Amino acid sequence: MSTQELQAKVQELRELRRFIEELTTEADAITDEIKAQMTSEGVDTLRGDDFKITWREVQSSRFDSKAFKAAMPDLYGQFMKPSTTRRFILA
Repeated sequence: MSTQELQAKVQELRELRRFIEELTTEADAITDEIKAQMTSEGVDTLRGDDFKITWREVQSSRFDSKAFKAAMPDLYGQFMKPSTTRRFILA
């Protein structure tokens, strides 16, 4: 890929990321409006002709690795598994 082609790809990627961010912001705003409507109606489910929306509390239990590391650092270290990843950053 030539430098010019690479520059064009980077520009295209930046534009697409901005577009995605705008769409995500718009989708989040619409979601918040729907949640506000559900809150004002005091419901956790809304139905329409071709949709069903639910917004409920969900309980879950997760392992608190920070607390475990603080309480038992030696045992925590025994179960650490190194991993390698590659990070793509466009600045």
